[in-house]
Amino acid sequence: MKKHNFYAGPSILSPYTIKHTADAVLDFADTGLSLLEVSHRSKEFQAVIDEACALTKELLQLPDDYHVLFLGGGASTQFCMVPFNLLEKKAAYLNTGVWATKAIKEAKLFGEVDVVASSEDTGFNYIPKNYTIPTDADYFHYTSNNTIYGTELRKDPDSPVPMVCDMSSDIFSRVFDPTKYELIYGGAQKNLAPSGVTFVIVKESALGKVSRAIPTMLDYRTHVKKGSMFNTPPVLPIYSALMTLRWYKENGGVKEFQRRDEEKAAILYDEIDRNKLFMGTAAEEDRSIMNVCFVMKPDYAELEKEFLDFATSKGMVGVKGHRSVGGFRASLYNALPKESVEALVAVMKEFEAKH
Repeated sequence: MKKHNFYAGPSILSPYTIKHTADAVLDFADTGLSLLEVSHRSKEFQAVIDEACALTKELLQLPDDYHVLFLGGGASTQFCMVPFNLLEKKAAYLNTGVWATKAIKEAKLFGEVDVVASSEDTGFNYIPKNYTIPTDADYFHYTSNNTIYGTELRKDPDSPVPMVCDMSSDIFSRVFDPTKYELIYGGAQKNLAPSGVTFVIVKESALGKVSRAIPTMLDYRTHVKKGSMFNTPPVLPIYSALMTLRWYKENGGVKEFQRRDEEKAAILYDEIDRNKLFMGTAAEEDRSIMNVCFVMKPDYAELEKEFLDFATSKGMVGVKGHRSVGGFRASLYNALPKESVEALVAVMKEFEAKH
């Protein structure tokens, strides 16, 4: 039976990425060595990281004064590194969910944090609007996509101060204006690579402004100077990231994947809105095209486990909602084919017919 992978992360990777990574595990770049054992100082791996940086810049149309870094520690470490490097007196944060909340907690260790708005009052099921960003803030931070709650901010906000964004789960899924941002970061395990590497895109002029001393490993300038190789980088996920980036380029780039993602999401949301058994959980205008969250309608709440078992029996994998909110979640990342969404819709229709 074919499996359809809707996990929120670690998540589906393209067959191209999996095959080429598997080949490199056996023999990397005709060296006779496995990718798992090759020196990160070798000219063969240097070529990998150079191309990965160049393709990231090309696909996202980054100006020359932006650096691309591949680091360890996940986005959670970035919650600390961002304010360590950028927060001198005050920063503004938008609170749209668990990950934004965690970022806010870390930032408070380094200075004043102005939470300009929050959607916590209704369980983070919408993106706040009409908030004011203080003009004396060092930066404005937001999380573009909220995997747990299925909300997403798909347009660049207007900000009077430099912006920082956690794009862990929607990078490469939409065209955006990089010049609006001072720093962009994210875990790779949604739209780029297996877990273990974190991407950071940082503007040169953003660095070196704070007065505090920064530990060597937590200073972005360290990693810029050493080309992400101050210490041993996570070699395998960086190689997988390169394969994904090549796949993106060969398939039309970010604009084409935005079209595909919007099409996939529309198919699933249309079924949720049509089906008598299900209902969406996020405000309609803020629905994520990466993570579609839905539940049984109140009259059919007792069918939740039955549907989950039914969907699993049909090859749907990873559709259980996050433990903190329940219900269902279908993650529609770039590597997920439209056929998988259509298969899930067919399962929902079949379950509706049964009841």
